[in-house]
Amino acid sequence: MDQDLKATLSRIAEALDRLAPSPPARADLAGFEAYVWHAAGNRLEAVPRVNRVDLDLLQGIDRQKATLLENTRRFARGLPANNALLWGARGAGKSSIVKATHAHVNREMGGPPGPLALIEIHREDIPSLPALLARVRESKRRFVVFCDDLSFDGQDAAYKSLKAVLDGGIEGRPENVLFYATSNRRHLMPRDMIENERSTAINPSEAVEEKVSLSDRFGLWLGFHNADQDTFFAMIEGYARHYRLDVPVEELRRQAVEWSVTRGARSGRVAWQFIQEVAGQLGKKLG
Repeated sequence: MDQDLKATLSRIAEALDRLAPSPPARADLAGFEAYVWHAAGNRLEAVPRVNRVDLDLLQGIDRQKATLLENTRRFARGLPANNALLWGARGAGKSSIVKATHAHVNREMGGPPGPLALIEIHREDIPSLPALLARVRESKRRFVVFCDDLSFDGQDAAYKSLKAVLDGGIEGRPENVLFYATSNRRHLMPRDMIENERSTAINPSEAVEEKVSLSDRFGLWLGFHNADQDTFFAMIEGYARHYRLDVPVEELRRQAVEWSVTRGARSGRVAWQFIQEVAGQLGKKLG
């Protein structure tokens, strides 16, 4: 080959190498408690500090805490455990219990970072789940893949990717991966969508079976509901004790009732927002 041609081709190759994007850096899968998965670029981003509260501070959901804690402990120890769907009222503590349980189990087992990593995947990135599983399949750590506020609407076909993962597919779900999801919907799709499918289909029962059955792939269902007043007071008073907020109980309750009326709800989220307000008025930081 002519030397000039070879030199030209070499320069072109070098230029293309410079233009090509660098491969995403591999996240250290052993050094952090939690990660966020980004489908764009198929990369895991480490989370140095997880936004969460202690498990003991979550009031009014004792049965749910005990059940998810035991399931997570078994998984962390290499024993059989179930994928979990946490469904129900907004602000009832669904995502908080997942993050708090993960931290609690890791502390029990010598962490942080501990043997169990939490990976958050956004709802819109569900189709990239197979790529995520390929990244963690060979790791010695165990992973809880967590999707907050999971639901499907209209002609959304992303549920098929999740269904394949929960079923295992031809490769099988990796033994070191468990999937936890929260949703306001028990069946992960709105009731009017279910009814519309039934009313327009030739075989109504088969038309919705594929979508509704997605929730059946979760071996563990945990329901969350709005709190009654006594439970709401227990949440408020538990936070106040923990953060040493010097307000008489009766005054705290009076303010809490007024706060919940203005918000139109009693829930863990409303209780936490109220405590932030009280702490701010007292000039005290929470942390």
